Amino acid sequence: MAITAAQVKELREMTGAGMMDAKKALTENDGDMDAAVDWLRTKGLAKAAKKSGRTAAEGLVAVAVEGNTGIAVEVNSETDFVAKNAEFQGMVAKIANAALKLDDVEALKNADVDGKAVADMITDAVAKIGENMGVRRMEKLTGETIVSYVHNAATDGMGKIGVLVAMNGGDEAFGKQVAMHVAAANPAALNEAELDASVVEKERQIQIDIARESGKPEQVIEKMIEGRMKKFLSEVTLLGQNFVVNPDLTVEEAAKEAGAEITGFIRMEVGEGIEKEEEDFAAEVAKAAGA
Repeated sequence: MAITAAQVKELREMTGAGMMDAKKALTENDGDMDAAVDWLRTKGLAKAAKKSGRTAAEGLVAVAVEGNTGIAVEVNSETDFVAKNAEFQGMVAKIANAALKLDDVEALKNADVDGKAVADMITDAVAKIGENMGVRRMEKLTGETIVSYVHNAATDGMGKIGVLVAMNGGDEAFGKQVAMHVAAANPAALNEAELDASVVEKERQIQIDIARESGKPEQVIEKMIEGRMKKFLSEVTLLGQNFVVNPDLTVEEAAKEAGAEITGFIRMEVGEGIEKEEEDFAAEVAKAAGA
């Protein structure tokens, strides 16, 4: 298949690889972006293989806690201007409060708020503000203690990144530190047991391929893979990561010192995983002004 300049540019931005290497990686993998990233890693040509969901859609993530339950809800808008609007924020707050008593996003869309279904409330807001909106997702966390944190807060309890941490023991101050760590470090799972097995296997295969490219003996390769997988797991699991507050300790070690056991977390970021056409600032202003 034909490889476009846009694909090459995207792969270069994701990996830091050179133009010709990026083009070859895409050609070798029939334009499959994820496979091309893995190919570059195997060849030692990817300078930065970490990928995060492409944040494109705007809106807010709201977090709310009631007793032993916490929820995070994402409500999207087309532009950041609407996300900063007090009326939009008020609507998101009502939706988040309703979510505390529900289990999933479909139930939330049908929930009654001020005598109207949330879905209808959104429809009315779209008609009034003139911009597409939607309740995209909701996640729920329960535990002995639930602590919340919002990064880049637009107003109380909502912003660009919302985090909830569940723990036994410890105090709220430590829980807040862990929540701030989650916002910054973006762990994939609490521990190895909760990490998607396919993610672990994919990484192991990449490390096997990288090690074999070195041409070293099989027994040396086994040791290399073992060490690299240990490092990988420490980087992507919350309990294994170095604690941002004290990098000399892992999060798990810091929790023990604080007399706490972290039992779960949620990290939700506005727009993660949604692709959106790039739009320059002038165009965004024009759209918001109804031009």
